[in-house]
Amino acid sequence: MLQTENLQGVYVIPSYENSFLWYGVIFIRAGYYEGGIFRFTLTLPDKFPDDDVPAITFVSNLYHPAVEPNTGVLHLNEVFPQWDRKRNHIWQLLKYIHWIFHNLNIKAPANVEASVSYKTNRKSFIDKVKECVASSIDHIYDDPPTDDKHYITFKPYDPEVHDTAKNVMLRPPKPNEGLGQGISWVQAGSYQPFSKEETA
Repeated sequence: MLQTENLQGVYVIPSYENSFLWYGVIFIRAGYYEGGIFRFTLTLPDKFPDDDVPAITFVSNLYHPAVEPNTGVLHLNEVFPQWDRKRNHIWQLLKYIHWIFHNLNIKAPANVEASVSYKTNRKSFIDKVKECVASSIDHIYDDPPTDDKHYITFKPYDPEVHDTAKNVMLRPPKPNEGLGQGISWVQAGSYQPFSKEETA
């Protein structure tokens, strides 16, 4: 579902040590927050999916009407008043994270000051947003706050390390090379894949 929703710039991975904790980062490509790179965690309740709504907490400083300024918690009550395992899914939470950066009119804001500023003093609001965007970029290469192997990290571009991979990605595929050359299935009741090569 995440792939079909095409949530560009949103990356998540469950913690190596705890499948109820997910690490995420979102790259904002347009709007007031353009250029921002905001980290967040998604925490699933102990009895998920038969429990409360998961919690999303921004690790990066984020000045936004929907985000509690002291804790970084994204208020989800407006969209997910309760969790229904038949109707609600994690991809919807990630879609909502994507949505808030382009829709700032929050009915019940978590950050009232940001909400009022957005509605009554747009210049002041934009200045504070620019500060948090700049801060997010300044901290992109910070050391991870955890030893978890799945924490998403970034390193500055190093031609010796990255050029080989970059050149492979930019090179057009040769005939009979790449993912589109065969068909794969997973047999019912099994996790074992099997494939069929296409014949020309």
